Amino acid sequence: MELVFPRQRGRGHSVMGKWEPETLPQKIGYHGWSTLGLIGLLVLYPLTVLGLATRYYAAKLDSTQTRLGIIGVTAVALVGWGALTLIWGAMSYLEQVDVPINAVLAVGLASIVATVSTALAATCSKFGGRGTTVGLAYPFAMTALFLPPVVAALVTPSLEAVVLEPSYDLAVWVLDNVLFVGGVNDYLRGNFTLEGAAYAGMWVGLSFPLGWFLGGVVELANLVRPSE
Repeated sequence: MELVFPRQRGRGHSVMGKWEPETLPQKIGYHGWSTLGLIGLLVLYPLTVLGLATRYYAAKLDSTQTRLGIIGVTAVALVGWGALTLIWGAMSYLEQVDVPINAVLAVGLASIVATVSTALAATCSKFGGRGTTVGLAYPFAMTALFLPPVVAALVTPSLEAVVLEPSYDLAVWVLDNVLFVGGVNDYLRGNFTLEGAAYAGMWVGLSFPLGWFLGGVVELANLVRPSE
């Protein structure tokens, strides 16, 4: 209110008091601007809180990255995903355990994507500015975060109800409520089937807009309350 109208902060001027609109145009402008500010507050305040929380945990991860370095972070991801791939490959080799070769290939492909995403996220965060961090580091970090549970659900039937079924419901909601513009949902339904490795591809695709969103709310938090 103080940006547009005089004497609005606190109780206003100590002698003259708070300014109040008198004419009809002043009242329309005053209350209209107040309503617009209220709507902005209701929308931006929760986003700012989310941004502050995201910034806090991102700072924790950044601290870990600083200690390990880009090569260290990449090595940890490579060892973890490589071990998982070797385990599933060994299980598929044993006749006593029925693990389809497609499951092993899915884990191996996810290992490559997750490791590369981890390395790219660390590199973009280390050497890039704010634009690179928001545009690339956050989406790559989301990709590395989303792939493990999805791949685990692909090769572990007991996790399907926890990971894959909600993913399917989310895909239906996105197609019906977001991608209906221009018939994008009809094209996706007609040319793709959400099964198997397509779940991993879906979450890789969702990681980019979600990463941009989280990076955006962090920048909003930095604008409202800059880091020390």
